[in-house]
Amino acid sequence: MKDDLVEKLMDEVMRKMGSTEAPAAAAAEKPAAKAAPKACTLTEFVGTAIGHTVGLVIANVDPLLHEKMNIDRKYRSIGIVGARTGAGPHIFAADEAVKATNSEVVLIELPRDTEGGGGHGSLILFGAEDVSDARRAVEVTLSELNRTFGDVYGTPAGHLEFQYTARASHALHKAFGAPLGQAFGITVGAPAAIGVLMADTAAKAATVVPVGYASPGNGGTSHSNEVIFMFTGDSGAVRQAIIAAREVGKQVLSTLDGAEIVSSTKPYI
Repeated sequence: MKDDLVEKLMDEVMRKMGSTEAPAAAAAEKPAAKAAPKACTLTEFVGTAIGHTVGLVIANVDPLLHEKMNIDRKYRSIGIVGARTGAGPHIFAADEAVKATNSEVVLIELPRDTEGGGGHGSLILFGAEDVSDARRAVEVTLSELNRTFGDVYGTPAGHLEFQYTARASHALHKAFGAPLGQAFGITVGAPAAIGVLMADTAAKAATVVPVGYASPGNGGTSHSNEVIFMFTGDSGAVRQAIIAAREVGKQVLSTLDGAEIVSSTKPYI
């Protein structure tokens, strides 16, 4: 009887030890959490956003840079937005920033990047006489990106991009030649073959006026594997053209690797 009691006590002790060791082992096997982005205390740092985007501001640009960057000396301060992916979303976001602030877009460049994908990165400079305006332009751009990435669809096989505004301003005019104050839209497809089909679909879907067409070797791309179609017209017609192109593009892109075609954030068009 005594031996039975001892065995029961030993079994109970072993059971409890096993239950405490199991969670510890599970915790040890659990992969380490992704490190949070490091904080930046530089006064020039404004923030980050989707697309590996960083926003910066320089309060007093060195005169030597004014000359070499070909920036009007009246713009003592510049806001800087740079990204690895998503040039279209950034330019449309910058267009909203110009409308909302006392600043001007002085430079837009589309580097060949996209972190190995088929499109562009972006570099956008805002010029302002006061640093608060330059900083605000960057802040507005960063805050708009969650919206303008809504109609960007990426897969390992390629990407689709659609942008729309009811009233184009100076950033879109500088980047794409968009008529000021008019509705404006773009369709972007990669591989470029999809972009060609989408451009034709958009042109046939509604009465729009072509503004530009860019392919891998012509029209302003950095030899990226995409076709960009730019157009203006009545607001409803521009939206209709984009929606028609979007439906065709999603169907074709899905055939390349079977991946689900989903928005980077939330569609807005």
